[in-house]
Amino acid sequence: MIVMKDLAAYTLSDEVRPSRRDMNYGMPFGYGKRKYRHRCFLLVLLAAISACMLSGCLAAGSSNGLTSDSQVTDSRNNGDNSGLRIVTTIFPQYDFVRQIAGERVSLQMLLKPGEETHSYEPTPRDIIAIQNADLFIYVGGENDEWVEDILDAPEMEQVKRLRLTDCVENLKEEHVEGMRHKGQICMDTEEEEETDEHVWTSPKNAMQISIQIKEALSALDPAGKEEYEANLSAYLEQLSALDGQFREITQKAAGQDRHLLLFGDRFPFRYLAREYGLDYYAAFPGCASDTEPSAAVMAFLIRKMREEKIPVVLKMELSSDQIAHAVAEASGAEVRVLYSCHNLTVQQFEAGETYVSMMQENVETLKAALMY
Repeated sequence: MIVMKDLAAYTLSDEVRPSRRDMNYGMPFGYGKRKYRHRCFLLVLLAAISACMLSGCLAAGSSNGLTSDSQVTDSRNNGDNSGLRIVTTIFPQYDFVRQIAGERVSLQMLLKPGEETHSYEPTPRDIIAIQNADLFIYVGGENDEWVEDILDAPEMEQVKRLRLTDCVENLKEEHVEGMRHKGQICMDTEEEEETDEHVWTSPKNAMQISIQIKEALSALDPAGKEEYEANLSAYLEQLSALDGQFREITQKAAGQDRHLLLFGDRFPFRYLAREYGLDYYAAFPGCASDTEPSAAVMAFLIRKMREEKIPVVLKMELSSDQIAHAVAEASGAEVRVLYSCHNLTVQQFEAGETYVSMMQENVETLKAALMY
C-alpha cells in the first residue's frame, strides 16, 4: 500500500529537482520551480494511479470520485472493442489518424476543443488513457515535457508511441528582431534556441507525418494495411493540392516583393514560413510563456506595419486578440486569424472542420496579408 508519506519522499528525490538550466539560464522568475512542481505532481499522480489500479478503484464503471473530463472520442468501430485504441495529445495528429484509419479505430484526443495547448494539464483519466492505448501519438518538444516524464515511468514501458518531431527535420525556435523573449527585446536576428515543435504547420511535413502514422497503424493492424494505404493515398493528394495552393500564392507575392507577415501574437509558423519563403515579425516566439507585450514591442510592431505598409495583422486561434487589435488600430490595418491547427473550437469540431479545411482558410488569409 502506498501512503502519502512515501509519495512525498519519492517526489523529493534528486531525479526531479530543478536543473541548473531551469534556475539560472535566463528563464522567467519561478520557471524552474513551476517545472519542478509540475514534475512532482505527475510523479505523485502516476504513483496514485498505479495504486488505485492495483486495488481496482479505477476499473471501468467504478465510482471513484474522479471526474471524466469528456475527452474527444471518435468511436469509429460502433462499439466493437476489437479496433485499435489510438490516443493523441492535440488536433493535428488526431485529424491525420481520422483521415487514414477511417472506421477501423477508436480515437481519442486529450486536449478538448476550445482549449489552448499551453494551458493543458493532464488528468488521471488522461494518463490512464495513455497507458491503455495501442498507440499514443504526441508532438514532442518543450510543451510536451510532461509526456516524456510520464512515458519514462515503468508503468508506461509497454505503450507504443509516435512523436511528431521524430517524423520530420526539426528547426530551432527563432527569435527575430523586435520580438519579446525572456523579458528582453531581441535585436539579434541570428539568436536561436529551443527546437520549434510546431512541425505540422507545413503541409509538406503533414505528408511525412501521415506516412509515419500509416506505417505505425499498419504494424499494429496488418489486416488493415490495404485500407490504411488507400486512405493515405487519397489524403496525400489533398495535402499535395494544399501545398500547391500555398506555393502559387507565395511565389506570385514574392514576384512583387511581398513576403512579409506581422503577428500580434506568438509565432508558431516557422515551418510554414521556411517552406514558402516568408519573412515575419511577431510579438513572441511560438512557445513563449511570457505573452505580456512591452511598450517597446508594441512600438516596434506598429512602426513596421507603417513602414512596410502591411495591410493585415495576424493572430493565431484561441489566443487573445488585444495586441493584434491595438496594432491594427494604430496602423489602419485589419486583424485576421492564421490557423496553427493546434486545436479548434467546439463549434468547428462539431461542424467537421479538418486540418485541410483550416489550412485552406489560411490560403485565403495569406492572399489578403500579402496583398495578392
